[in-house]
Amino acid sequence: MSLLRKLTLGAVTIAALIALNQLFEHGAGDFRINPYYARILSLIGINITLAVSLNLINGLAGQFSIGHAGFMAVGGYTATYVTVYHGAPIAGLLGSRVVDPIGGSVVMLISLSVGAIAAALAGFGVGIPSLRLKGDYLAIVTLGFGEIIRVIILNVPAVGGATGFTDAIPITNFFWIFGVAVLTVVIVVNIAGSSFGRALSTIRGDEIAAEAMGISTTRYKVLAFAISAALAGVAGGLSGQLFANPLNPQNLNFVRSIEIVVMIVLGGVGSTSGAVLGATLLTILPEALRGVDQQFPGLRMVVYALLLILLMIFRPQGIMGRREFGWSWIQRPTRTRIPTVLSDVSDHRSHTGNRPVDRRSTLGESDNQ
Repeated sequence: MSLLRKLTLGAVTIAALIALNQLFEHGAGDFRINPYYARILSLIGINITLAVSLNLINGLAGQFSIGHAGFMAVGGYTATYVTVYHGAPIAGLLGSRVVDPIGGSVVMLISLSVGAIAAALAGFGVGIPSLRLKGDYLAIVTLGFGEIIRVIILNVPAVGGATGFTDAIPITNFFWIFGVAVLTVVIVVNIAGSSFGRALSTIRGDEIAAEAMGISTTRYKVLAFAISAALAGVAGGLSGQLFANPLNPQNLNFVRSIEIVVMIVLGGVGSTSGAVLGATLLTILPEALRGVDQQFPGLRMVVYALLLILLMIFRPQGIMGRREFGWSWIQRPTRTRIPTVLSDVSDHRSHTGNRPVDRRSTLGESDNQ
């Protein structure tokens, strides 16, 4: 894709996000988005960021991490702390307030950046010693990290302790949530197609063979771990500054980490499209089953778990497997496959609309011969 096409696509995406944000925040005419549906959409965007960032570790690199809620907590609490205690002075430098569009945007950008850096440093610190481990041992270490972070937060009164960070200022909106989700998808897709992504795929396939080929497996895994943690920290920052969902240590325990793992397993481990699909489905499904809860209290989560079990039995590789959604899926039904080497002239004409075909290229002959 050319640079001009990338810039055009980026400008169109930003314009679409601004227009949708205007629709969500202020409506159009007499039309208003139901706050309940707006909240679900916001949670979908945050969960997409979490699932796609975890897919970088569990899917592309083939490592089993279940401590993503810990990185989300580090980034979320750091970003929210910056907004609550330093947001007003930062916005004041621009002659604005935190709740104003310009002041809020600048504070949001700075707070998310600080949260991402804090989470990346945490990921770097955890990754260096723990990524020399494999399989279940790595999962236990990351799980322990998440619990340590949760216990530390419980004992810090400045961020609310056990009651949660209820002083958070709700300056997050649709533009920031889905802008970050789109940016996360772009980053992970580009990593997957780069030499860095191919090195991670090699590590996932056979780590010993990758080391024999000269790939520094620890360095690549730690770097992927830090990038994934930074993106999870940004998602935490968005979640902490969402009015309907303030940060609370009880919502950032190991159950939250397992939920994120289930999202990528449901969508297909290693597939970015699958991670997006899994995050969307697992956010909508519990809300869609609330009608069952009204008639049969407690049955909602039973149905929810049963649906997941059935899906894993009949589709253990996930909905997407390792495939990615692309325009070829739409174009495929209309595409006519032309054989590389045709047996006779009649086959040529039936596939090319009676136009003569130059067979020299298919037989390895050049025009100069």
